[in-house]
Order: sequence, then C-alpha cells, then structure tokens
Amino acid sequence: MRDILVTGGSGQVGRALLAAAEHDGFRFVAPTRDELDLLRPENFAGILAARPWAAIINAGAYTAVDKAETEVEEVWRINALAPAVLAREAAKVNVPLVHVSTDYVFSGLSDRPYLEDERVAPLGVYGASKEAGEQGVRTGGGRCVILRASWVVSPWRNNFIKTMLRLGAEREVLSVVADQQGSPTSAIDLAHALSTIARTLAYDAAAPTGTFHFSNAGVTTWADFAAEIFRLSAARGGPSARVEPITTAQYSTAARRPAYSCLSTERIQKLYGLTPRPWRIAIADIIDELIPPRTS
Repeated sequence: MRDILVTGGSGQVGRALLAAAEHDGFRFVAPTRDELDLLRPENFAGILAARPWAAIINAGAYTAVDKAETEVEEVWRINALAPAVLAREAAKVNVPLVHVSTDYVFSGLSDRPYLEDERVAPLGVYGASKEAGEQGVRTGGGRCVILRASWVVSPWRNNFIKTMLRLGAEREVLSVVADQQGSPTSAIDLAHALSTIARTLAYDAAAPTGTFHFSNAGVTTWADFAAEIFRLSAARGGPSARVEPITTAQYSTAARRPAYSCLSTERIQKLYGLTPRPWRIAIADIIDELIPPRTS
C-alpha cells in the first residue's frame, strides 16, 4: 500500500478523496490542520520527510470568494505561498504534485470554453491568489499537474446545492443570477480525476504534466442550476422553490464573478482518458445522498 498525501482533507474535494479510502494499492492520507497547516508552510518539509509519499494532492484552499476581498493576507498565504512552498519541497524529494485550481483565474469575457493555455485575467483577490499559486507550482522544479475546476458541489460542506436546498425549505421564491454561465463540477467526479492523475504520476515517470481542466459536461446558469436542483429535490420529497432569474447587477457581491467560465476538457480526455459525465447526472447523485429517493 502506497500513501498519497492530501491537503484540505476536511473540504469538499478532500472528503471525496478520503471517501474512496483505498484504490489500486494506494491510500489517501489527510493530516489534520494541527499536523499540516497551510498557513505554516515552514512545516511542509517535515511532513514530506515523514514517509515515502507516492504523490501529493493539494486540495486545500481559501475558497470564500467574497471574504477574500478583505482577508487578503490570509488568502494569499494559503492560495499562493503554500502551494509554492509545497511544490518546492515536493521537488526536493521527487514526489509528484497535483494542485487544484479554479475557473476564477479567467476574466469570463470568452464566448467559448477556455483552453488551458489561454490568457488569465482574474477579477478578484481569490482568483488572483489562485493564479499566483499556479505559478508557484509551475516554478517549483518538480513534476506537477494543475487541475482547474469550476462550480464545485458535493454532499459535504457549504456549496450551491446545499445552500439552495436550505433556502428552498425557508422561502417559496428565490432570486438567482441568470447571466453567469459555467459548468458544475461534482467533487466526487473531480476526486476521481485527481486520484487517476496522482496514481498515474506515481506509476509512470513519463506521465503527462502541466495544466488541465475538469468539470462536468454541459453549460448552465446559476438560475437554471437552481431550478434543476429543486426539480430533483421535489421528486424526492425534498425542499422546492420557484426560481426568479435576475441579473448580476441586481445581486451585489463584494467580489466580481466571471460572466462565462466554462472550461474545455478536451486535453484531459485525450491525455488521461477522463471523460466527464453530464452535470445533471452528476448532481442527481449528490442530491440522492442529501435526499434519498422515495421508496413507495
């Protein structure tokens, strides 16, 4: 059994990875925050020296997009400095690193899915810190894969699906933004992609490296996403609400969001054989976890 180090084990992606427990001779190990704190990168070397890791998956991040606009120092320490130091220390011990990034590195001005090598232009502190983290990983000197994802949801922690179900239980009508387009990503499917890449890097020194994109297939808006959540929930006897589409201008937030953040997944399909499922199917599985289907 070979061990893969996972940072951010209590987050959505970390929980999905740990739920897999073991896979083809590999085991995912997520130290607690006391053991591995992304705000204390000076301790990374000791963690990496503790055992012969097969690979590292950096799923830990500061993801509160609006709070990031005021908690700038903490955001940059977690999302930019920590990945840079982790990449450098991983290179010293020749351990491949898989780093999770985001669609928020892009401006959202495109009208077609973003390719991996297109110009980045983040709109806020969160996106800028994640882009800096990407640069830190790329320049760390070791073998690495950066995997960008979008609109991550799961049965765990706070995310759009759980927020909609909570609000749907409290209100009859919800106003949801309808002029931002993207692709939901199941943390469970993302974890499978991360696991596949990490295990491949551990087995094969010539495995593809660089930047890749992963999200579930298909494009939607937040409003249509919410409507599908409530359709699936209602069919299972769960909360439901009528969705009222609104514009971004009508919903003020501290941080600007990309108006279009769909990611092309052609490269990961070609080089790693990972073909994303349609987003509607992926989120149906998540809602089944949160609201078991009726048995009658």
